[in-house]
Amino acid sequence: MNNHITSRRDFLLIAAKLMTLGLSSGCASPIRTDGSQSERPETKEARMKLSLSTRVAESFTNKEKASLTITELIALAQLHGYEAICMRASQVGVHSSLERVRQISHQIQGTALNVSMVTGDFKVPMNNQFGPDGLRAITPYLNLAQTLGADLIRICMKKDDDIPWAQRASDEAVERGIRLAHQAHCASLFETVDNSLTVLKKVNRSNFGIIYEPANWMLAGENYGLETIKRLQPYIFNVYVQNHRLNPNGEARVITWGRGEVRMDHIGLWENGGVNFNQIFYSLHEVQYQGFITVHQSFAGVMSVEEAVQKSAQYLQPLIN
Repeated sequence: MNNHITSRRDFLLIAAKLMTLGLSSGCASPIRTDGSQSERPETKEARMKLSLSTRVAESFTNKEKASLTITELIALAQLHGYEAICMRASQVGVHSSLERVRQISHQIQGTALNVSMVTGDFKVPMNNQFGPDGLRAITPYLNLAQTLGADLIRICMKKDDDIPWAQRASDEAVERGIRLAHQAHCASLFETVDNSLTVLKKVNRSNFGIIYEPANWMLAGENYGLETIKRLQPYIFNVYVQNHRLNPNGEARVITWGRGEVRMDHIGLWENGGVNFNQIFYSLHEVQYQGFITVHQSFAGVMSVEEAVQKSAQYLQPLIN
């Protein structure tokens, strides 16, 4: 097993060198002096597309450190047929230097990949009381997204007082062609389907939506199936997929507002006993969802990142198509 992982890492290093050669030969699209990208070819076909979140290289409990570099993750995404990278602060964020952001942007532009979404700081995925701070100063997040070529930013909301800030941030974002979205997430204003819809309607901005994520709603005891997807259809900007199996003796746990502590085991997307992905994708096809399906799971303690990225793609591609 260790020899297999080592050989895979060797492959990633070789792929990274080849990608660097490609960049030096001028195949990357240029970055404007203001940090924005020049035009690059986009996938125009109306269909679901597979995206790989850099979350896969983080541990479940520590979202600040990654076990793989962005170069290795890009190589993995290309190897297994992903069309985009979902960027998180463990690789690059608003704390990063402009030079670092531009470097990664150039690196991604040298491939066929796009950046499907940006999570610009650590506070948003930590979902703590500081998570909504970015809404009160959205400009650096917009700069980050624009430099990376992304048109979607993940945000966090914990209380009703965050709603006017979400409106103001959305108004600033729309001027730059950027959207904001909140993940369906425990211990937030989006822990339940009903409250998610309430908040979406109160914010009332065309560029403000939701990241549909069934695993969190499963943990919160919510119905995440066809009826929910139909209700949310106008607001779904992205889809996260991860999988857990409820287990009262499980080592992993999350805190919900409605059910208190919920324990579970982390399992692969393809394993039984967790989210019903056959139902999910039937429902997404039913409402004609056309957007990114993002593998968002931390696989630490389940299997190697390399193996999980490969198996996730093999499982999801037939469901997407």
